[in-house]
Amino acid sequence: MYLRNIAIIAHVDHGKTTLVDGLLRQSGTFRDNQQVAERALDSNDLERERGITILAKCTSVSWDGVRINIVDTPGHADFGGEVGRILSMVDGVVVLVDASEGPMPQTKFVLGKALKLGLAPIVAINKVDKPDQRADAVLDEMFDLFVALEADERQLDFPHIYASAKEGWAVADIVEEPRETLAPLFDVILRHVPQPRVIADGPFTMLATTLEADAYLGRLLTGKVTAGKLLPNTTLKALDREGRQVEQARVTKALAYRGLVRTPLDAAEAGDIVTLAGFAEATVADTLCETSVTEPLPAQPIDPPTLAMTFAVNDSPLAGREGSKVTSRLIGERLLREAEGNVALKITQEAAGEAFEVAGRGELQLAILIETMRREGFELSISRPRVVMREDQATGKRLEPIEEVVIDVDEEFTGAVIDALTSRRGELTEMRPTGVGRQRLVLQAPSRALIGFLGEFLTMTRGTGVMNRVFHDYAPYKGSIAARRTGVIVSTEQGDAVAYALWNLEDRGPLFIGPGTKVYAGMIIGEHTRASDLDVNPLKAKQLTNIRAAGKDDAVNLTPPLKMSLEAALAYIADDELVEVTPENIRLRKRHLDANERRKAQKRAAQADA
Repeated sequence: MYLRNIAIIAHVDHGKTTLVDGLLRQSGTFRDNQQVAERALDSNDLERERGITILAKCTSVSWDGVRINIVDTPGHADFGGEVGRILSMVDGVVVLVDASEGPMPQTKFVLGKALKLGLAPIVAINKVDKPDQRADAVLDEMFDLFVALEADERQLDFPHIYASAKEGWAVADIVEEPRETLAPLFDVILRHVPQPRVIADGPFTMLATTLEADAYLGRLLTGKVTAGKLLPNTTLKALDREGRQVEQARVTKALAYRGLVRTPLDAAEAGDIVTLAGFAEATVADTLCETSVTEPLPAQPIDPPTLAMTFAVNDSPLAGREGSKVTSRLIGERLLREAEGNVALKITQEAAGEAFEVAGRGELQLAILIETMRREGFELSISRPRVVMREDQATGKRLEPIEEVVIDVDEEFTGAVIDALTSRRGELTEMRPTGVGRQRLVLQAPSRALIGFLGEFLTMTRGTGVMNRVFHDYAPYKGSIAARRTGVIVSTEQGDAVAYALWNLEDRGPLFIGPGTKVYAGMIIGEHTRASDLDVNPLKAKQLTNIRAAGKDDAVNLTPPLKMSLEAALAYIADDELVEVTPENIRLRKRHLDANERRKAQKRAAQADA
C-alpha cells in the first residue's frame, strides 16, 4: 500500500493552514482555474473571523503515486485535547516553526506529545522570506528543544527544510537551491515518514478519535484503521476504554477524504483514515471493531482541565427577548452534546439543576464554546473563570495549575512587564534578546494570575507586546493575588438610558453603554474610577421649566462607550458579577440585581473571611 499519514503541528499563526493550501494546490487537487478560498481547511465561521484553527481537519493529496493523508491541527494550547487525539492517527509530523519567532510554547507542548508517541519528525522552518528571519539560529533552537524533550537518536536525526508557505516553495538548501515549488517537502515526507504500521489480515479494528454530526448520516466517527478491511453494511461493535461493549451497529457508510471532499469508499483498508456512519452511542476513544474482538485499542490520555465557568439560564429582566433557547434543559443537552465530541471538556450539573460547571483547558476554548452557542440562539449567564484546584495525595496541600508564559516585548517595557507578573506570583526563569531592542521573557505564573491580564499587558506595552502561554504543571498554592483595582457603575433603574444622565456620569469613569441602550437594575453600565461600586440612575432626564435661561444650554457631547468582546468581558468581571450572553448583546451584571441583596451578600462574605 502506498500511503502516508502525517500531521502538521506548530504554534498559533506559524502558517500551518497556509502550508496545507499550498500542498493541495501543487499536488493537483484543484484545477488551475478553480476558485478556492484562502485557508481552505478553516471552514468554520469563527476560524475565518479569528484567523486560527479550532478543530483538527483531515485532507488527502497524491504525490508520485502515494496518497498522503494530512491532518491540520490547532495551534492554540487551549485546544490541546484535540491535538492529543489526532496524533494517534498519524505516523509522522511536520513541525512548522516561524523563522523569526522560533519555537514557542505550543511548539514545545505538541512536539513533546508527538515524540512520546515515537512519531517521525520533520522540521520545516517557515517564513524564511521575511526580512527578520534567522533560520539557522532557529534550527539550533529546535535541536536544543528536541534534546530537552528527550527525543531518541532516530528523532534527533530529523531532516529539516526551509519554506515559505505563503509564496509556495520549499528548499533543503536555502542558498543553493531554486525557490520554485513545494516538491522538496513532498519528497522529504515520502522518504522519512514510514508507512502505517497495521495488520492487513486481522479482524477490523479502529480507534475513534473525532466525532461530528451530519444532518443526513447522523453521528460520524473518524479514526485510523489499525487492522483488517471493512465493507459497508458490515455489523461492528463499539468497546469503551475498559473493554465494555457500548453498542452493536451496522455501518451505513464508510467515507474518506480525497482532497477537500469526503467520498464514499467501496472498502476501508488498514492504514487509511476513514469516517464511519451508523453508530448511535459510540463516541471518542471507543474502539470500533468486529464482533470477535474483545480487547480495546489504547487511547491517549487527555490533559486535565485547568479552568472552569458556570453556565446558567439567563434570569435578567431582559431574558427571552433575543434568544430562542433559554431553558436549563436545552443548555444542558447542548453542553453534553459538546462534551461527547470534545473530550477535553468536563460538564458537571450543579445541585439545583439550573446551572452547569464547564471545565476546560483555557479561556479561549470556553469563549469559543460560548460564542458558538450564542450564534445558535442560546441565552446564558456566565460566571467569572476560576482555576481547577487539586489536592496532593501525599501531603494534603492544595495544588494549582501553573502556566509557562513567553513574552516578546520592547526593552523599554521589560521592567514594567516583569514587575506586573512577579506581583501576581509569577517567577522569571529566562530573559534574552531576540533582536534589536527586543527581549524575550519566560516566566512561570499561576493560571489565575493570567485571567484578565492580556488587556493590561497590551496597555502596558502600547500594543507592541506578544504573549503566549501553555500549561506547565501543578504546584503548591502560591497565595492570594490582588483582584481588580476598580469598582463598577451599576444601574438602579430599568428602561432606556438617557444621554443627559450619561453625560453627568462620565466624570465617574468610562461607560460601557450609549444613549438608548436598554438597562435594568443591577446591570453594570461602566467602570468606577474608585475601588468601590457606585449605584446610579442612568434614566434621569433634564428637568424642564418655563424659565428661559440667560445663556445657552450646555451641549451634551458624549465620549464613545467602551465595547467589550466576550473574552474581555469574561476576564473583567469579579466573583460577584456575571456576563449575560444573548445572540445580539453581551452585558455585564451583578449576580444579585437588588442593591439590598448585594449588601447582605457582601456582609456574609466578609463574615466568612473573618
